[in-house]
Amino acid sequence: MSSQAKLITTTSLLLGTTLTISSNHWLMAWTGLEINTLAILPMISKSHHPRAIEASTKYFLTQAAASTLLLFSSMTNAWSTGQWDISQLTHPTSCLLLTTALSMKLGLVPFHFWFPEVLQGSSLTTSLLLTTLMKFPPITLLFLTSASLNPTLMSTMAIASAALGGWMGLNQTQTRKILAFSSISHLGWMSIILIHNPKLTLITFYLYSLTTAAIFLTLNTTNTLKLSSMMTTWTKIPSLTSTLMLTLLSLAGLPPLTGFLPKWLIIQELTKQELTAAATTIALLSLLGLFFYLRLAYCATITLP
Repeated sequence: MSSQAKLITTTSLLLGTTLTISSNHWLMAWTGLEINTLAILPMISKSHHPRAIEASTKYFLTQAAASTLLLFSSMTNAWSTGQWDISQLTHPTSCLLLTTALSMKLGLVPFHFWFPEVLQGSSLTTSLLLTTLMKFPPITLLFLTSASLNPTLMSTMAIASAALGGWMGLNQTQTRKILAFSSISHLGWMSIILIHNPKLTLITFYLYSLTTAAIFLTLNTTNTLKLSSMMTTWTKIPSLTSTLMLTLLSLAGLPPLTGFLPKWLIIQELTKQELTAAATTIALLSLLGLFFYLRLAYCATITLP
């Protein structure tokens, strides 16, 4: 990709994200999401490999369907209430359609099927953008409409995401797929607390993004795509591998590392809301994720004879 193309796509990504997170009108938010989608597509398919083309096609079809649902949701709400304001989402059908649309955009269960495949077909830097920057606008829209969403539906999807993200990540050998299922699992944590404490969702997302960015950048520097090739990184760059191990353990949520704080606060908030069963379930499901993070950390720090 030429430097001009990189400049255009990067500027478009920043423009689309800024437009969505700063808008009060549904049409402006939708426009920002569309700019983001169109900007990331060349970045996914830039290698011209059949898998990359397949990934960009899957991404485009999923995002187009989600954007259509989002537009239909806002139009239904405007038709019944006369309001285009994002915070004035009151129509029940619109709320359901919006939850579906944003879940598709984020890759929440049961709309997660596209996400691991798209990440597997993308480069590590593009995967980093897909797991962090591209999730920021939909998370912000969920944050703005959190008062209108269905608590039971969000909790069910959250627990399903935490369970499936942890379970499916267990038998993976590709680092990008492992991090894709890790992302789905973390989205479960963000979604379960969204209605009760939306600010905590944003804090969790920020900390998750920082940790994931550190992991992806380290993997990109060492050019690690599989667990088997990860075993030789310790002999090449010991200091960077130590950082990778710590960030992986932080993502697993082990105290006293950064990743433990949001999980602790989420469990505390759920207990305050008398949702002890949900708190216990999601805490137990994080053990699944802990296993594959420990496996990654072990593979990263093992020294071959």
